[in-house]
Amino acid sequence: MTGTYLLDYGAGNVRSLVNAVKKLGHDITYVKDPSDILKADKLIFPGVGAFGSAMQSLHSKGYAEPLKQYLALNKPFMGICVGMQSLFEGSDESPNVPGLGIIPGRVRLFSAKDKAVPHMGWNTARTIQGGDRAKGCGLEDGRAYYFVHSFAVPFVEGSPEAREWCLTTTQYGGEAFISSVRRGNVFCTQFHPEKSGFAGVNVLKAFLDGNASVGAELDAALIQASVFAAGGGLSVLAPSYIPEPTQDQFTKRIVACLDVRANDQGDLVVTKGDQYDVREQSTTDGKGGDVRNLGKPVELARRYFEEGADEITFLNITSFRNCPLTDLPMLEVLRRTSETVFVPLTIGGGIKDVVDPDGKVHPALEVAGEYFRNGADKVSIGSDAVYAAEKYYALGGRGDGTSAIETIAHAYGSQAVVISVDPKKVYVNSPSDAPTHHVIQPAQLGPNGEKYCWYQCTVSGGREGRDMDVRQLVTACQALGAGEILLNSMDQDGMKQGYDLALINDVRSAISIPVIASSGAGAPQHFVEVFEKTGVEAALAAGIFHRREVPLEAVKDTCVMAGIRIRTIDAPLAV
Repeated sequence: MTGTYLLDYGAGNVRSLVNAVKKLGHDITYVKDPSDILKADKLIFPGVGAFGSAMQSLHSKGYAEPLKQYLALNKPFMGICVGMQSLFEGSDESPNVPGLGIIPGRVRLFSAKDKAVPHMGWNTARTIQGGDRAKGCGLEDGRAYYFVHSFAVPFVEGSPEAREWCLTTTQYGGEAFISSVRRGNVFCTQFHPEKSGFAGVNVLKAFLDGNASVGAELDAALIQASVFAAGGGLSVLAPSYIPEPTQDQFTKRIVACLDVRANDQGDLVVTKGDQYDVREQSTTDGKGGDVRNLGKPVELARRYFEEGADEITFLNITSFRNCPLTDLPMLEVLRRTSETVFVPLTIGGGIKDVVDPDGKVHPALEVAGEYFRNGADKVSIGSDAVYAAEKYYALGGRGDGTSAIETIAHAYGSQAVVISVDPKKVYVNSPSDAPTHHVIQPAQLGPNGEKYCWYQCTVSGGREGRDMDVRQLVTACQALGAGEILLNSMDQDGMKQGYDLALINDVRSAISIPVIASSGAGAPQHFVEVFEKTGVEAALAAGIFHRREVPLEAVKDTCVMAGIRIRTIDAPLAV
């Protein structure tokens, strides 16, 4: 059967890509056998996870050679993220694993000296092959697209890979890298079009509708020669236009968070706590009443996407009575959300090793895989991260490869693992009162005039404190392979007085991975303040968005007026 095929090697979320293709009115078939590859009229190779895992899977499934044959025919091909990287000669991520060698060059690790790594968020793509070729691929010069990766192909003016293949470049900190390549009918992006809002969906549309054919005939012979010379350092004529270096256009992210739990009637609702209490106060006896119901999760997520949210986070705070693999309502929320929401989705709650009522053990990796297959891009690990950090220090500052952080990061990449941290202040009179913990001076004195505090990590939704401070936790989690920190604050939660800047700066100074500031926003200016005073990559809010106390659009407008780079709200999907 001919048509559009999806080369899915079994890693990460491809549901959103399939949903985007279907939204554009196209059908897509999964490659199930190596022979399916050469049947395809168009082939999409999405990549999520590690380079080595992707290449090993291609070879073990027998896909590598048919894929090279397909490329030699100059048939329409689109590679995404690792799907693009696989066409190069190799990657520093897996030094001993060769790539397909179609494009000269090697994938390198970003430097963390001047920026957070992974590169996670929205950044611009600048064309170097001329506007016609970019427009033919659905790309808008200077438009922000969603990136999530630690490795990239450096753009070095005059290097063979940049001169022969590079369609767009992107600047991140002091490094410029290749963000898309184009030669003939081969078109690949380092960013994720299916997660780049309607601007990204328009890139898919151009590929699926066959509009990306500018220059395809002229390049066909070069494609064929590249395949035959794979690994041989082929050099061909360069485009005449090489741009001047550009400034970093990386944007700050505004994240909408939806705390989801079952109410007393068993329905999933979006709720919001005040210092982690999600029940209304009864007017009769003062005790906890019904769970606050601020809306339905799928409808709210779609609203936030349309209002310009850069990411959506679902935190399942019901806790799993049995096993998340049978948590069909939450899986259905992900499936339905990914049909209409084309920005990254994170899911938290129950990402750990679990045991069914019948005694069957499900590793955290299996649990995470189920969420990825149903539309999640990242998983958020809470209490289990604290236990993993405790074990890390008990082993002398190393992991043993068994934690949820390590297993999921190995299979899907560090960018797929978010650590949700729930710290609370412990006030002390002197640093000597907490000799085993990192002590700071907070902005305000403690209740008894204490000048110092340390931030204690908690588990079980903040109900249990552990003998670990927040710096110890985030440092261990980064070493174990986590790619991002979602930094909450039990003290600031629901207070609407602004983020805990002292806590955020303390964490930022300890790690090099991205940080999402959470808890305490009550006004648009609080977002400006946290970006200007801490440099975090993202800021999250929940209740003020749900109740429409602070419109999401107002937050973005205020940030733009303050000179903070923010992704503009998407234009409608091109028809």
